[in-house]
Amino acid sequence: MKIYNTLTKQKEDFVPIEPGKVKMYVCGPTVYNLIHIGNARPMIVFDTFRRYMEHKGYEVNYVSNFTDVDDKIIKKAIEEGVDSSVISQRYIAECKKDMEAMNVKPATKHPLATEEICGMLDMIGDLIEKGHAYVAADGTVYFRTRSFKEYGKLSHKNLDDLQGGNRSLLVSGEDQKEDSLDFVLWKPKKDGEPYWESPWCNGRPGWHIECSVMSKKYLGDQIDIHAGGEDLVFPHHENEIAQSEAANGKEFARYWMHNAFLNIDNKKMSKSAGNFFTVRDIAEKYDLQVLRFFMLSAHYRSPLNFSADLMEAAKSGYERIVTCVANLKYLLDAKTEEAGLSAEEETLLTEAKQFVTRFDEAMDDDCNTADAISVIFELVKFVNTNADGTKSKAFIQALKDEVVMLSDICGLIVEKKEEMLDEEIENLIAERQAARKEKNFARADEIRDILLEKGIELKDTREGVKWQRV
Repeated sequence: MKIYNTLTKQKEDFVPIEPGKVKMYVCGPTVYNLIHIGNARPMIVFDTFRRYMEHKGYEVNYVSNFTDVDDKIIKKAIEEGVDSSVISQRYIAECKKDMEAMNVKPATKHPLATEEICGMLDMIGDLIEKGHAYVAADGTVYFRTRSFKEYGKLSHKNLDDLQGGNRSLLVSGEDQKEDSLDFVLWKPKKDGEPYWESPWCNGRPGWHIECSVMSKKYLGDQIDIHAGGEDLVFPHHENEIAQSEAANGKEFARYWMHNAFLNIDNKKMSKSAGNFFTVRDIAEKYDLQVLRFFMLSAHYRSPLNFSADLMEAAKSGYERIVTCVANLKYLLDAKTEEAGLSAEEETLLTEAKQFVTRFDEAMDDDCNTADAISVIFELVKFVNTNADGTKSKAFIQALKDEVVMLSDICGLIVEKKEEMLDEEIENLIAERQAARKEKNFARADEIRDILLEKGIELKDTREGVKWQRV
């Protein structure tokens, strides 16, 4: 498998630190509100990567944090007159609901920043002792950026160029810094804010230190893969590298994976522009499996444009796979015999295996989900052409298993659970079938309209009548 490494700006063969195991850290959301669809992209992309690595036989230790102490959380808590933990716990719970609806697997561990303060104090103390950090007069602790000679190696930025005034590094208390490029590891408390005791002052951690500490605790000093959105490359991930490698004395992460931005109708998503959507907003219009399908329809390193037209296309694409699986299930339910495979069927199944090979080739090429989904579509076409009532149960089952397996690696739920219809609706469907048999098409059409008013749409297919809720 090859992975594009942001660190080296090229695709590299993936070689884990420990054979058969993958240690992976993915930066999670700051929980002050419902997650937006920009948050959803890395969740879906790297969940799919994880699923594929598990499919390949790797044991994946997947850690993704929740930032539960932050200025935005504190601001919302003050507005509501509650403790900041009330806000963070509320939106962690809501985030987990959205993740489940998108079929994003829970991480091996979801650490919380507020539960890892002791580890942060230890790492900050270690950095001070090694000369990589210093304490200002008010108790603020800064990382001495120039003490880490490789600073800028991930973002490929030059320190001297940064000296010109990159505002993303600047904070209040600038005059306390030895160098304008130094960044905060610990900061004094303000009135009304949560705080923790430390040797330097009562306060709270800077943002960057939390991921270095949580990664170290749950994955070790060195990890295989660190991932997140491309907006995190600088300064967040750059600062993580500086802290972690200065403290631990070894390379922090071997591979860095970053997904590209998500735009809305070719514009940057923002509340001020009126084009800001939460995952919950999308769920009001679409099954979130459609959102997942949409996110995987482009390569994760390619910018992705969100629009109503593209979501409708994603819905059609997803439903095409779901319909294929439903048709196969219908054929299976109609079969009673347990006949073995015919010579023709064995030849066709051998041909079908090429789709699995091609799917793996696409995923091995830097998690190319766009090409992988194209292969699933080709498999669906193959199935629709070759699976019918004349084929054996074993043949149909094998094709169904293959479509479901490849879809499941992508986290796509294509085998819908059967819903029970109430007796009245079941009777109406049966009556319509009888009316059609008697060529009483007026009554059959009347029943179809009645059912549609009740939210049940009927479809007459070559496999028989099918229904779906609308």
